[in-house]
Amino acid sequence: MLAMEKDFESKLKIQGNSSNGGSGGGSVQRSKSFAFRAPQENYTIQDFELGRIYGVGSYSKVVRAKKKDSGTVYAMKIMDKKFITKENKAAYVKLERIVLDQLDHPGIVRLFFTFQDTFSLYMALESCEGGELFDQIIRKGRLSEDEAQFYAAEVVDALEYIHSLGLIHRDIKPENLLLTSDGHIKIADFGSVKPMQDSQITVLPNAASDDKACTFVGTAAYVPPEVLNSSPATFGNDLWALGCTLYQMLSGTSPFKDASEWLIFQRIIAREICIPDYFSEAARDLIDRLLDLEPSRRPGAGPDGYAALKMHPFFKGVDWDNLRAHTPPKLVLDSGGQSPEVDYVHDSSYNPSHIGDGSARQPDGVATSSEGTGSITRLASIDSFDSKWQQFLDPGESVLMISMVKKLQKLTSKKVQLILTNKPKLIYVDPSKLIVKGNIIWSDNPNDLSIQVTNPSHFKICTPKKVMSFEDAKQRALLWKNTIEGLQNH
Repeated sequence: MLAMEKDFESKLKIQGNSSNGGSGGGSVQRSKSFAFRAPQENYTIQDFELGRIYGVGSYSKVVRAKKKDSGTVYAMKIMDKKFITKENKAAYVKLERIVLDQLDHPGIVRLFFTFQDTFSLYMALESCEGGELFDQIIRKGRLSEDEAQFYAAEVVDALEYIHSLGLIHRDIKPENLLLTSDGHIKIADFGSVKPMQDSQITVLPNAASDDKACTFVGTAAYVPPEVLNSSPATFGNDLWALGCTLYQMLSGTSPFKDASEWLIFQRIIAREICIPDYFSEAARDLIDRLLDLEPSRRPGAGPDGYAALKMHPFFKGVDWDNLRAHTPPKLVLDSGGQSPEVDYVHDSSYNPSHIGDGSARQPDGVATSSEGTGSITRLASIDSFDSKWQQFLDPGESVLMISMVKKLQKLTSKKVQLILTNKPKLIYVDPSKLIVKGNIIWSDNPNDLSIQVTNPSHFKICTPKKVMSFEDAKQRALLWKNTIEGLQNH
């Protein structure tokens, strides 16, 4: 194990400045002019009380973490070292940390400190208690034009700063636009960031997200056509994604939708888009310009820079010098009285054997299952975000995946809470009456239990006696399929 750690450290030199009391003992490989602002601390995960899950990625999850001695709340990004090494993701992790460490803008999530143990890397990020902009769009159906103008302006302000430093974010979308408790926007997730050659950000040797600027990264529905045509990355990439995001704010859905990624890409390349009639003339014009097939013609990317974008009629009345002094739109809370709808998602592509150093004592509230699901660790206080679901679990049983979905029938649809546990158990619950509406008989045999994905939002759970159709608004149909099939394979 020690040999594995040393091998990992040689690939991922992200220790902090030793003058800050950082642990790890290794020398820091960096230019003389560069020093990490956010130190690497000698904390352990046991120093934090872990709460609800904010999000899950391919090799990481972000968890609400409260420092036990100070009560300070962070969004803790927990990254699986073994997966990072195996999938050659060290450069991505290294670059994200280095970039976040040097960014200083009210519209960007802040990195406070990092630490690590045998199995995981930890990044303590600013906690945005308002949740994702995506959730607000889903809860409201669509945003008013005033609300969309406010959020879009704050994104433009932060993007102007990012681009001025020679960085391309490459994954702008409503899920990566987080809201503070009072409702201001913060851009998050710099795992796909691309520094341009003239970037003002200090980048260490080998800390690059990829060698080819045209590498496809990001999310299918927001990827610009030039990337699909293997053109080099430009600032226009983010502006295309901004156009898609603005469209989604105003309509409630993304502009390019279809049954598969390949079909989505064909729509993007052909620019098959229908702008609703209820969009104002200014909104229609701005979206039309941001979704220009030629990147250099998009407002913000041309010779007039961001001045052209800020002066667009859609932003009429915006006080660019005092954006964050204005009152944000009112946040709509979920039925449980919390801002984001929180799901604990176990992604089969992210399956760390441990959370925290195995040599340390497990914190109170951590339940680990070693039977039936392999080494899947349940995080402390996993049900603290909404204790009402706890009543549907047996002692020692833990949730692997949970989300609010629509159960589709011939003429109607009804919201249910779909829950998958490590038992294994697969049930759906009436969220208002809090009663089990269906218990889907589990089987490891795919002939008796199978999942069919029809598009990113829709999937079917098939048993010999019944076929049930579901719609997941967060477009995680494939994740449901992978998780259930992964559990069957155990």
